[in-house]
Amino acid sequence: MSIDQAQVVDAIGLDPLSGEVVLTISDHLDWSDIENHIILLQEKLNAYLAFVESGEIEESYPKAVGRKARIDLITKFEVVGDAQATIARMREILRGAGIEFRTAVLGGIDRKQEI
Repeated sequence: MSIDQAQVVDAIGLDPLSGEVVLTISDHLDWSDIENHIILLQEKLNAYLAFVESGEIEESYPKAVGRKARIDLITKFEVVGDAQATIARMREILRGAGIEFRTAVLGGIDRKQEI
């Protein structure tokens, strides 16, 4: 499962500290084609948002009932260039929907990192 499979939730679980349901996006792609990479990320985020807002999350993962959702984007490669600004806008949109959006580079996870 990965970023290029928009309709698949890569991973789901509970954050033991916050109690949030965490939906994880696994991003193995480099940023050599920023435009296509952003399109794939937008499609994946839209699918995750629909998964949460439709209530399907609670049907598929009963532990999600009554919990706040969060999306974590775990990338293999550091986000570069214009992609940083785009991800910041995505974060604001998701925040408006009540969903926190975090990013981290594989191997260097910083739970508070914001691009």
